[in-house]
Amino acid sequence: MSDSSPSRRQFLGRLPLPERAFLADALRAETVGGVLLLIAAVAALVWANVWPGSYHQVLDFAVGPSAPLHLHLTLESWANDGLLTVFFFVAGIELKRELVAGELRDPKAAALPVVAAVCGVALPAIVYTVVNSGAGGHASGWAIPTATDIAFALGVLAVVGTNLPSALRAFLLTLAVVDDLIAILIIAIFYSHGIKLWALGLALLGLVLFYALQRLRIRSWYLYLPLAVVTWALMHESGIHATVAGVAMGLLLRCTLDPGERQSPAEHVEHLVRPFSAGFCVPVFALFAAGVVITPGSLGQVFTEAAPLGVVLGLLLGKSLGVFGGSWLAARFTRAELNPELAWADLFAVSVLSGIGFTVSLLISDLAFDSEPELAREAKSAVLVGSLACALAASVLLRLRDRRYRQLCAEEERDSAA
Repeated sequence: MSDSSPSRRQFLGRLPLPERAFLADALRAETVGGVLLLIAAVAALVWANVWPGSYHQVLDFAVGPSAPLHLHLTLESWANDGLLTVFFFVAGIELKRELVAGELRDPKAAALPVVAAVCGVALPAIVYTVVNSGAGGHASGWAIPTATDIAFALGVLAVVGTNLPSALRAFLLTLAVVDDLIAILIIAIFYSHGIKLWALGLALLGLVLFYALQRLRIRSWYLYLPLAVVTWALMHESGIHATVAGVAMGLLLRCTLDPGERQSPAEHVEHLVRPFSAGFCVPVFALFAAGVVITPGSLGQVFTEAAPLGVVLGLLLGKSLGVFGGSWLAARFTRAELNPELAWADLFAVSVLSGIGFTVSLLISDLAFDSEPELAREAKSAVLVGSLACALAASVLLRLRDRRYRQLCAEEERDSAA
């Protein structure tokens, strides 16, 4: 007997191709990635404060093989060392693209955002160090407020600044890319412990092989994927933070076009990987990293204890003044010039926006206070408070500038109509 009932769609089944393409394109937009990151952070806060026992039980659940490499890790460690490697892989591709075809290709054009990024890393570290220089200070957390979260920052800019010049987004993207490079160097140099030279040597050999395959124009994913996993595992075993492998492989991808190519390998891979990074890796990391217990006492500690106070002031004041001051100094004392489409008020608003230091700052909080989990939780609370303050302040400033540009556009339309 034939079944005449209508076909039923499978729950959570594989989406049709048009819907998969639409979802992937949505995840490539900064606004969607920023919203997912925010949802994951809020979910982590609710989970950690309402059901703290189950939250920490999930974080401490260990999976993975213990031999031949030490990969029997907690889910929290898999998020920190594994999922964020994908995030830094995409950041490495962005940096390579900027070096080859973007703002960083021209030293004169790159000088201003590069100097701004360097000052935007140095001044927050100085602010934190000064706050923690007295008794009761914790100097090891100096790097926590130095990073800018590109997903959140670009998401806020996209939502609030619809009429702002496109040059402002280009400046923020270049700033964040250089910022990410400095952050990964800080992690590799200052937060790597007990280096195993044999594992590091094999990891470097894996990177050399990765580069050789690129030079030979080999595109077979079934060669690159196992090589990437093995290189990541060896980097993790070496004692250097495993995310370094991600940014290194991103930098090694070819960004130039061969004759007959419509997309370079770097563009193609980024197009494929970015939805996975923005839609899964970064939100899951936030779910496992942002779950701090919020109480009146813990919020009070953010403003009364040296380490968290240094983080908040580093993000809110150090980042803003560092990026803006570095930009002004570069324009004043070098041949670098501010893009003629921008005003200094625009740049100050983006400088405040750069204080959103969510993803990498949470990672560095764990690395800086690895042996002091209570202090790490305080630092994470400070990252949340400081990033939220920067987001709100920057939203107000960007909204004012957006209104100004909207008025200018309206005036130009009236003049052209007349």
